[in-house]
Amino acid sequence: MESPRDILKRHGLRAKYSWGQNFLGDEDALEAIADALNLRADEPVVELGPGLGHLTRFLAATGARVTAVERDRDMVMVLEKEAIPGVRVVSGNAATVDFAQVAGAPDVAVAGNLPYHLTSPILFRVLEQRAHVSRAVFTLQKEVVERLAAEPGNRDYGLLTVLLGMHYDADNVLTLEAWRFHPPPKVDSAVLRLTRRKSPRAPIIDEARFTRVVKASFAHRRKTLINSIKSDPTLGTTETLIAALEAAGVDPQRRAETLAPEEFAAIERALGPVTPASSTPAE
Repeated sequence: MESPRDILKRHGLRAKYSWGQNFLGDEDALEAIADALNLRADEPVVELGPGLGHLTRFLAATGARVTAVERDRDMVMVLEKEAIPGVRVVSGNAATVDFAQVAGAPDVAVAGNLPYHLTSPILFRVLEQRAHVSRAVFTLQKEVVERLAAEPGNRDYGLLTVLLGMHYDADNVLTLEAWRFHPPPKVDSAVLRLTRRKSPRAPIIDEARFTRVVKASFAHRRKTLINSIKSDPTLGTTETLIAALEAAGVDPQRRAETLAPEEFAAIERALGPVTPASSTPAE
């Protein structure tokens, strides 16, 4: 397979640092990433930020129907000229795309080597569209993957770990050293696999309120749970929150990173019926 450096040179292009472009051309790594998605023949898969088409080729080789979503016009030009069989190229923003709509299918797999600055927006998009995203495999900054795959009690455990963990199983598939990319990023990367659960890890009353509970809980990581969660007044008074924590069987003096997703769900349920204030979406 032609290297990223050679493809860029052939098309008279350079990697755009401001766009976070770091191209992976390592065939063993690309094959492992495609294998982690476990695609079936004719299954729809959306690739975010395909760049020069290196992973795209391995995804297409599985027989899956690949929709490659790319916002860089130079990369769109390259992909159209390369004309990879079984691949449809769409000009669009990975951070705002409707996965099912762009693929023309109700249930899709998603893959991509994500620019670090777009990691959170895209992961939140997956979460919002979870009814249509069966699984995803993303190359991300190594420390982010470690955070998302962390267990309760780990210092890396955080907001997105809990929110994604309610609906997906997260696995750290493999580490990718910086030298494998062109140009090399300043830090190592890793591959995250998200596999949608058949049902949420625990029942909740209101998704927006659950998000607010988790967000408030992690707002001040060094504080106890009650001192952190009360930072969101829409969740109730301090007395109401203490009562909810006790009803959920959660010690108010614990810290957020020690709670499993099921415990956050129990807190949300213990807050009782949803009011207009408590159902306000979290920013």
